[in-house]
Amino acid sequence: MKILHLSDTHNKHRQLTDLPDADVFVHCGDFTDNGTEEEVLDFLNWLIELPYPHKIFITGNHDICLWEATSIEELPDNIHFLQDCYCEINGFKFFGLAYNHPESLIPHNIDILLTHEPPFMILDESNGIHWGNSAIKSAVFKVSPRYHLFGHSHESFGNLELKGINFYNGAILDNNNVINQRPKVITL
Repeated sequence: MKILHLSDTHNKHRQLTDLPDADVFVHCGDFTDNGTEEEVLDFLNWLIELPYPHKIFITGNHDICLWEATSIEELPDNIHFLQDCYCEINGFKFFGLAYNHPESLIPHNIDILLTHEPPFMILDESNGIHWGNSAIKSAVFKVSPRYHLFGHSHESFGNLELKGINFYNGAILDNNNVINQRPKVITL
């Protein structure tokens, strides 16, 4: 199975053309800039148009109007808004932790964890500051998913493996909000 992972598009999603093929499209938050309903609707319409068989997204710190939402009405069945819940695709369990919600909600027995914030000191540096979350880091090593996908730190795009967990920061914008990375395809 192939996952196309990206994050932190900040209303620039329509600039993304010629995206690579994948079975699952994952966006780890900050698809808006100001968190307005209009921005969310534009993103959702774009997401619906994408040709991927499965699409998953979670909220980031900019997606304010969806922070407390538990679902979004009338989304197609192949789009999963993971707000402290999980879905299973091709035998893989994806769990999405809503932005600013307690890491204690992350369950055991998941394969792929989606958060907006990175774990502290893991692909979290931007402008010399570590933007990661210590509580998420502790929870990730306790739960031990096979993959942890996130964004938030614009200057730390990339991946690394640590203690059997594959970490991926999918933030594709730089600190000037210019697209400077190509979304990564993860092959499971």
